[in-house]
Amino acid sequence: MSLSTEVADVDETVLTLRKVLTSESEPLARRFRALFSLKHLACLQPPTEQSLPAIQAIAAGFTSRSALLKHELAYCLGQTRNHDSVSYLQKVVKDVEEDAMCRHEAAEALGALGYDDSLDILKKLRDDENELEIIRETCDIAVDRILWENSEEKKVEKLKPSDFTSIDPAPPMPLQASEASIPDLERTLLNTKLPLFQRYRAMFGLRDLASPPDLPTAVDAVNALAKGLKDPSALFRHEVAFVFGQLCHPASIPCLTECLGDLKEQGMVRHEAAEALGSLGDEEGVEDTLKSFLNDPEQVVRDSVIVALDMAEFEKSGQVEYALVPDGNATAVPAA
Repeated sequence: MSLSTEVADVDETVLTLRKVLTSESEPLARRFRALFSLKHLACLQPPTEQSLPAIQAIAAGFTSRSALLKHELAYCLGQTRNHDSVSYLQKVVKDVEEDAMCRHEAAEALGALGYDDSLDILKKLRDDENELEIIRETCDIAVDRILWENSEEKKVEKLKPSDFTSIDPAPPMPLQASEASIPDLERTLLNTKLPLFQRYRAMFGLRDLASPPDLPTAVDAVNALAKGLKDPSALFRHEVAFVFGQLCHPASIPCLTECLGDLKEQGMVRHEAAEALGSLGDEEGVEDTLKSFLNDPEQVVRDSVIVALDMAEFEKSGQVEYALVPDGNATAVPAA
């Protein structure tokens, strides 16, 4: 489909956001804000006439040179609850020339969407011994999540209401007659003999016990999660850092700072630590920490720090949404 055909009937707001997102000359932070505006439109439920054009605009960004941006595009498509996102994500996850971080995020996004027509692709990658470990592990979790999404088990499980609206790689542990304690969840979290999907369920269970930040269980849950940053799986460590970005709990700052500062740690983990610190940007010392990594050896870390500093500026500004969410009359995107 040509660009002219695809966007012929799209309103000016989506077109403007798409232009910002796909322009390599735009500052990265501004492109991220455009992306989150498009995500807002793509995720509206029920879908609107802007939903498909917004999904198409997000997918158009996969031509970018930035692995960080492309991995975020995949994440956003996975949050849409819309089958129109599936084909774009399947294309990315199958592309062995694509950055591994992007392919991982595409696989995770297919799991989040939960459609069983992605199972064959994910199982094939999961079982391919020549594939990268991060891809195989992600596909393993994604398969389990899709199977859970379409299972009888899901229908009878009772889940603790969450403060978070995100579609996660795994649901939290179901509520039992006696709710799991933090030590119980921690044991499951750190047990490398268990399936990753089960350990992720413990991770998101601990996350929900750490929010809001003044919850009596919050600090203990954060400390339990922090132990996951020493896990042998880079995929697992990166997900813990992502969860800390959701929580925005000051108790996570020391372990995130240590993770970001570890030059032997994989870029996909350090980048999540940087962005998580960005969500805590109004806490004393965080901005200075981030600025000290602006010249990091790894591109994905440098890019993440740029975005994180923009997020930190947002946190201090008191704005409601880290996005350029347009109003009904908007035809242009304000500068970030």
